[in-house]
Amino acid sequence: MSVIAYHASHEQHPPSALLRYAIAAEQAGFQAIHSSDHFHPWSERQGQSGFSFSWIGAAMQATTLPFSMVCAPGQRYHPAIVAQAVATLAEMFPRRFSIELGSGEALNENITGDVWPQKEERNARLRESVEVIRRLLHGETVTHNGLVRVKEAKLYSLPAAIPSIMAAALSEATAGWAGAWADGLITVATTTEQLQRIIDVFREGGGVGKPVCVQVAFSYARSEAEATDAAFDQWRTNLFAPEVLNELSRPAQFDSAAAYVRREDVAGKMLITADPEKCIAMIRQYVQMGIDRIILHNVNRQQEIFIKDFGEKVLPHIQ
Repeated sequence: MSVIAYHASHEQHPPSALLRYAIAAEQAGFQAIHSSDHFHPWSERQGQSGFSFSWIGAAMQATTLPFSMVCAPGQRYHPAIVAQAVATLAEMFPRRFSIELGSGEALNENITGDVWPQKEERNARLRESVEVIRRLLHGETVTHNGLVRVKEAKLYSLPAAIPSIMAAALSEATAGWAGAWADGLITVATTTEQLQRIIDVFREGGGVGKPVCVQVAFSYARSEAEATDAAFDQWRTNLFAPEVLNELSRPAQFDSAAAYVRREDVAGKMLITADPEKCIAMIRQYVQMGIDRIILHNVNRQQEIFIKDFGEKVLPHIQ
């Protein structure tokens, strides 16, 4: 049975509004909440960047659902601080929190002023960070000298159950590399063939039997015109290859890069619709692929309408 999750997009909505949406999503029948984690938005038009760890504590207290979030340890976040945050959330909300770790994007990590490493070094740094986080969550005293440095760190507030540490991967290469060390995989929706290949290489790399989560961006509204306008306004900066998305460091650069993106370009990359039946069909294809958690991200700002309509017209018809 696939779990259908609501995506809380901190780039697009104030934290106070996202808290209301999370509560409404649970009431509407969503089965989990997934959170982004940005310091900067993808575009000046999106215009938000709430602190995810703070928000998740409030949102988990206000709901009963499981939560997950993407995080990039190693530059903006020291891995020991990530471990402390994860341990605190997991201690307060047992078996309701998991985290997905990735190598990061310059858009968020470059604020430290440190050199933004090449992908190979970012992956190596991520791998070291994962080991530091795991050891701390197991109660060890950790000293580590490598791409990240830790001196005599020990967590004293530990959870009864250690949460899953998933890998965030956008490419086949990263997914295959992560299969051996991650407790599961999160990736984004693409063509069925490409998505299946990412899942296959993750499993071939050691991920057999581990859960797979897919984040699906689309634009739903009560009219096709509004859905199209929202997709073009909010998400045209997100249509580039990972090599571009990971390297640009300011929202203005993304806006400049997207200056020549056309409405039909956006329509070719995501579902844009006012028809709940098309949304049901979209979700069912991921259910049929055996995806464990399907994370729905409606890029339209009108989240109340989306949550209400999906609660009444979509979610009851998925399983």
